[in-house]
Amino acid sequence: MEVVYWIIIIALFVISFIGLVYPIIPSVLFLVGGFLLYGVLFSFEELTFLFWVITFLFVILLFVADYFANLLGVKKFGGSNASIWGSTIGLLVGPFIIPVAGIILGPFLGAILGELLVKRNDMKASIKAGFGSVVGLFSSALVKGIIQAVMIIIFFIFI
Repeated sequence: MEVVYWIIIIALFVISFIGLVYPIIPSVLFLVGGFLLYGVLFSFEELTFLFWVITFLFVILLFVADYFANLLGVKKFGGSNASIWGSTIGLLVGPFIIPVAGIILGPFLGAILGELLVKRNDMKASIKAGFGSVVGLFSSALVKGIIQAVMIIIFFIFI
């Protein structure tokens, strides 16, 4: 039965990484869910208070990294707050409207539309902000992937 438990825990970890490229999946919930499931199925004894403090700090870091990577990507390419909001909305809606390609096209088009709301006649600046949102999306996924991998390594160190 232990093998089945480990398969389920590892599946939760894998799903958390899928959430990096498919943002509708709450990566952090699946990751922490794997930790909690380990405690329920095996034992919370190895998962000390220090482990949970470290995990909590990394969860905060994940949210901060996600926000700032998108913000910096859009701002570096000259986008405004409207393009950041458009990118975020596009990131959530895009995969439903355009399956698979919507993951990239959603934030790109959302940032362009958001920027066009502010700078109505500047298509060049809007497209540049759209590219910034895609750069922010990829850099965010990379940083969050590294943080999640570190969290899993820490988990295995503790157990």
